[in-house]
Amino acid sequence: MPTQMLTADLALPAPVLVVEDNPLVRNRLQGLLQQLGYSSDALVMAGSLAEARAYLAGETHTVSLVLVDLGLPDGSGIELIEELHAQAPNLPMLVVSAWSTQEMIWAALRAGAVGYVLKERDDMEMAMALRSVLRGGAPIDPFIARRIIEELPLQAPPAVQAADDPGLSAREHTILHLVVEGLSNREIAERLFLSRYTVESHIKNVYRKLSVSSRTQAAQEARRRRLVD
Repeated sequence: MPTQMLTADLALPAPVLVVEDNPLVRNRLQGLLQQLGYSSDALVMAGSLAEARAYLAGETHTVSLVLVDLGLPDGSGIELIEELHAQAPNLPMLVVSAWSTQEMIWAALRAGAVGYVLKERDDMEMAMALRSVLRGGAPIDPFIARRIIEELPLQAPPAVQAADDPGLSAREHTILHLVVEGLSNREIAERLFLSRYTVESHIKNVYRKLSVSSRTQAAQEARRRRLVD
């Protein structure tokens, strides 16, 4: 279980996984976290998706907070956010990125990130974002928040969930369709450009929401509820 370390005004969940390939940014984040009270052995540094996954694959390796860049040398940090959110929906994950395009922002937040801050912010602003996450907040960079507010009038109101609707996410619904088509996990991963681990996590969530335990049962239940054609 993750340990809890305390300072005067913050609970510091540990360990923290920092996924950032730029050594200067990685050292900057490490320094800010240590200023908040973290010890160096409570911080796990990874420079790529592969390094992060290798750490998380350890039987005793769990994390309580994740700081992740989006532009990594072996893929997008959004992949890791999706994987971890599927496994631990309450895990706080903060994007620290230079990307500020609408597509990347929405993709990261929909994948499960609780906040998004731009690397260009100074140390004080970055520290405030970290403190917000540690207090259970959802910090959004002011520039990004302004863009989100501008988008709000264009968003349709959320649909009321039908009684027989299991509440699948858009990604889970897509994967369910492919399961019904008979595709294997590997084939689904290749079709959607996802990792096999992400697909497996999503399928587990689909099984749980449909109250089934096999692909055959999932297909039968999907047809019964008219979730697929």
